[in-house]
Amino acid sequence: MSDTPQPDLWAEKPWWCQPWTIILTGVLAISGSWLVLHRLWVTIPVSAIILIWWILFLVIAPAAYNNQSR
Repeated sequence: MSDTPQPDLWAEKPWWCQPWTIILTGVLAISGSWLVLHRLWVTIPVSAIILIWWILFLVIAPAAYNNQSR
């Protein structure tokens, strides 16, 4: 085992690409689509796209980064 620390993906990203901004933007987009339009047929696809975006950037990308840096 090596004593070198694992590089942190989020330390290399600017403030607008941090997990809290990704989550906040998604919540605002979902809430905004409902509050403005009151249409489930708009809010559900928006929610699905945001969920895919969250999985990609909050789960898959950090896992790939950690696997690559090993």
